[in-house]
Amino acid sequence: MDNDWKNRLGVVFSTNPDYQYQEESIEEAETLPPGKQRLIVGIDRRNRGGKQVTLVTGFVGTEADLKELGRALKVRCGVGGSAKDGEITIQGDLRDKVTALLKGMGYNAKRGN
Repeated sequence: MDNDWKNRLGVVFSTNPDYQYQEESIEEAETLPPGKQRLIVGIDRRNRGGKQVTLVTGFVGTEADLKELGRALKVRCGVGGSAKDGEITIQGDLRDKVTALLKGMGYNAKRGN
C-alpha cells in the first residue's frame, strides 16, 4: 500500500481519502567527462583543530562517482579522507601530489591557494 506515514513526515493532513501524496524527487547531476571537469585543489585549516587538509572542489556528477574518485586519491596518496557534498577531503597538505594525480587521470585540475 502507498500509505506509508514515514514518507509523509512534515506534510499537512488532508481530509480527502483519495488524495495522493507526491514526493519530491532529487535528481543528481550527470557526471561530466574528466576533460570537462574543472577541479580546484586547495588547502583548508578552518574548524579542524589546527590540522591541514587538501580540499578538492568543483566536481560535477553523482555522489557514487565522487566517492570513487575520492577513494582512488586516498589510495594513491596513502592517507585518509572523505568525499561528500561535492568535495573531496584528503588528510595533510598534498596539493601538488593530488593535482598531479588528477591531471594524470585526465581531469582539468588547478592548484589553488
